[in-house]
Amino acid sequence: MTEPLRIVFAGTPEFAAEHLKALLDSPYEIVAVYTQPDRPAGRGQKLMPSPVKQLALEHNIAVMQPPTLRAPEAQAELAALKPDLMVVVAYGLILPQVVLDIPRLGCINSHASLLPRWRGAAPIQRAVEAGDAQSGVTVMRMEAGLDTGPMLLKSITPISSEDTGGTLHDRLAELGPPAVIEAIAGLADGTLQGEVQDDSLATYAHKLNKDEARIDWNRPAVELERLIRAFNPWPICHSTLNGEALKVLAATLADAKGEPGQILAASKDGLIVGCGEGALCLTRLQLPGGKALNFSDLFNSRREKFAVGTVLGAAQ
Repeated sequence: MTEPLRIVFAGTPEFAAEHLKALLDSPYEIVAVYTQPDRPAGRGQKLMPSPVKQLALEHNIAVMQPPTLRAPEAQAELAALKPDLMVVVAYGLILPQVVLDIPRLGCINSHASLLPRWRGAAPIQRAVEAGDAQSGVTVMRMEAGLDTGPMLLKSITPISSEDTGGTLHDRLAELGPPAVIEAIAGLADGTLQGEVQDDSLATYAHKLNKDEARIDWNRPAVELERLIRAFNPWPICHSTLNGEALKVLAATLADAKGEPGQILAASKDGLIVGCGEGALCLTRLQLPGGKALNFSDLFNSRREKFAVGTVLGAAQ
């Protein structure tokens, strides 16, 4: 009877934890987990373990949290584990070539896009923002470049006109784990060969930041509607209303025209706001100190705040 593959898993957020769950249910041996150092979170800014760390500890798996893998001692620690394969999912640290060379079968990565499109940090949100018709997960062999390695397997899903960054994330988190398990089996028996990426087709998915979530009402409504979906649940698109913050969690295209940012109409159906081209109907909002609510609820209780002619973002 052959020994099970010795796998080191490296990942940090919930997307990665879903992959680790699948590996824990597989016949492979998870000899250690690598994850980012604990980070402060919440109002108290207490140090919080990553979802991957929490899952590993629940299963009594050794957890390594080096601040970098460029240090010789970190590389020696990994080599001492004698891994057959390293599986990397949204880890957040660069793996230098010396680390990629340690496992007998190399390192593979589950990336949340259809490579070579959307290499980089935020492929899920950028696909929604760009209006892509489909997304998916690509399992690839890792090399020193950023998401540039040969592609082993792809699992594809359509992007609907109602998808948000959150709904697409959750769907890809379901598609990725079985693809990784299938890829490992193919690598172990030598039946899976990688396909080299066409670099000329590559696009880069820049990391999200809160500044770009501020709504520029001069942009076309079509672009803003996609942006609002892409940035839900984080960082959430926002504007201002009478000098106060206004978070916009959902919107649809409206058949109306008006000045950018100007409230054109308000009813239980939504808040109609002019854009550079066209208009948006804002359907779910959050006011300072309040919860996110459908606009119908806000209209019933706070309709005086949404007077026609008011310009959103005017105080920015």
